[in-house]
Amino acid sequence: MNANQYRWCELFLVFFLLPVIAYAFRHQLANWLFPALIILTAVCTYLLLTDPHFKRFRLTSLGTFSTVKRRLFSTFFIGALFSAMFYGLVNQESWFDMPLNSTRDWLILMIAYPILSVLPQELVFRSYFFHRYKRILPKKTIRVVLSAAVFALAHCVYDNWVAIALSFAGGLLFAYTYAHSRSLAVCVLEHSLWGLWVFTLGLGQYLDSGITF
Repeated sequence: MNANQYRWCELFLVFFLLPVIAYAFRHQLANWLFPALIILTAVCTYLLLTDPHFKRFRLTSLGTFSTVKRRLFSTFFIGALFSAMFYGLVNQESWFDMPLNSTRDWLILMIAYPILSVLPQELVFRSYFFHRYKRILPKKTIRVVLSAAVFALAHCVYDNWVAIALSFAGGLLFAYTYAHSRSLAVCVLEHSLWGLWVFTLGLGQYLDSGITF
């Protein structure tokens, strides 16, 4: 098996087969999803740091943030405004439910979510994915779309189409941002903004299986 074949097998096993297995055994594995994410993050981090071709500064620098910041923030504010109005019309009962009725949990989420959930996900699905499979997926557009697709597939453990749809849409945004900024930090910022907004708005009910994933 040559290097390219190995990477194709790895991509399939890690990003397609594992999520399918996790979905099939989602009830039994509910309490193990977060440890599994941390283990996967640790392995991906090790492989990146030991790869002489990987530019480590991409993990900490802001890259070309100046070229994406206007699009990043304008997209977020427009999307947040539209989603607030739309969700308020279709599901007023859970509109801003968490900050209003579970303020303490919401404040803890504001601090813990970017560190414990967003950072591991972005490292695996953006930094690792884009670098590791660049050889077999040389076209940046394909990597963007496939990164979003496997990101959405990983959220199938929630067993609802809303989680998958939100994850795919968010995955496209985050992957596009990484492709143009080449910065993990920028993707963590954007993912945190959208993720925290989703939970604040009340859509977090679709991303709840005993773990904030």
